[in-house]
Amino acid sequence: MSTGEKISIGHNGQLMVPDQPVIPFIIGDGTGPDIWHASVRVLDAAVEKAYQGKKKIHWKEVLAGEKAFKETNNWLPDETLDVIREHLVAIKGPLTTPVGGGIRSLNVALRQILDLYVCLRPVRYFKGVPSPVKHPEKTDMVIFRENTEDIYAGIEYAGGSPEAAKLLAFLEKEFPKDFAKIRFATDAKHLDYQTAAGEAAEGQTLVGLGIKPVSKTGTERLVKSAIEFALKFKRKSVTLVHKGNIMKFTEGGFRDWGYAYAEKTFGDKVYTWAQWEVTKKDKGQEAADAEMKAAQAKGALIIKDAIADITLQQVLTRPEDFDVIATLNLNGDYLSDALAAQVGGIGIAPGGNINYVTGHAIFEATHGTAPKYADLDKVNPGSVILSGVMMLEYMGWIEAAELIYAGLEKAIASKRVTYDFARLMDGATELKCSEFGDEIIRNL
Repeated sequence: MSTGEKISIGHNGQLMVPDQPVIPFIIGDGTGPDIWHASVRVLDAAVEKAYQGKKKIHWKEVLAGEKAFKETNNWLPDETLDVIREHLVAIKGPLTTPVGGGIRSLNVALRQILDLYVCLRPVRYFKGVPSPVKHPEKTDMVIFRENTEDIYAGIEYAGGSPEAAKLLAFLEKEFPKDFAKIRFATDAKHLDYQTAAGEAAEGQTLVGLGIKPVSKTGTERLVKSAIEFALKFKRKSVTLVHKGNIMKFTEGGFRDWGYAYAEKTFGDKVYTWAQWEVTKKDKGQEAADAEMKAAQAKGALIIKDAIADITLQQVLTRPEDFDVIATLNLNGDYLSDALAAQVGGIGIAPGGNINYVTGHAIFEATHGTAPKYADLDKVNPGSVILSGVMMLEYMGWIEAAELIYAGLEKAIASKRVTYDFARLMDGATELKCSEFGDEIIRNL
């Protein structure tokens, strides 16, 4: 019997997936075991039905989180990273964030160490899923969230710390005009560091400081991935979401670098709002509108931008205006969870973390560990199941992926669902986590 082969990446950058691939998995903490056991049965059943035994996934467990700490005294063993590096593609359940120092976040650590610079979050509606909006079916977006810069690479110093004092002193000396913008900084620099836990002396104010990096290189590789995806799947637009009206050289840089890269790299395959602005300035709005319309008629992908705060409003009021979104880390965090709420909640929101150059990818549940529901066979396994669907699509196993989409839609339409949906549906039958997996398999 075959023990499976490793996925590899060719010289042309294409993923090379054998018929019997080995896929590492991290079972996850809290509700992780429950949702994994339901999900893996759905994934295996879909692959079997789609390919009649010609293809099969060989699952290889690797350790991270609480299970790893109990067995190895290490939250993220080197062996786990080595196995994922070697096999390229992996899937994981939710992981606990260690308390009391060390790794700030296991999820972030995996993304940073493996340079998984794209957090891919597709958002689509499944008919019958309870939603707080009138027309959730209008929501069909794919978010490309930058995964290695912005706040994930942020530098922070606590108010009252020696590091904060040094940075304040540096700013005061070298950049006095900028230093003057920091309210209460002159009080903060006179702190008595002998006070307990770094607290300020009476009448003094603490100032926490943060720096966030955004680079041209990081922007370009994210925008490249988003545009290539949009062109491949014949999407209508890519929106660069930013807060560049305030943060002009980080978020504004993201917007400007994104536009420049799109025009330089993709040529007449795209038409950008930056080009529209130039034509408008030179020839007037009517000429600019005609130019954009002509580009669209030739099949050009529209590259546009939107301020982050208005985007959060417009994805709710006019979601049909958005298709593929490329954005920085913090904006993407807000957007992906807000959009998930419009189509059924975080319980069925899938995610993938991908490096399109090396081929490395980890697909994951996007929700937390929900420890109070651990081992109760209760929670919705949809997030891991749909993350598995994303993984199958990434591998090129489209037939199996489409079977799961169909099975999930039929299960929801029959109103045989887990408690999170059942409590919001009239006449629903509440199923356990494992039973919901069975229901999807029956409907494949």
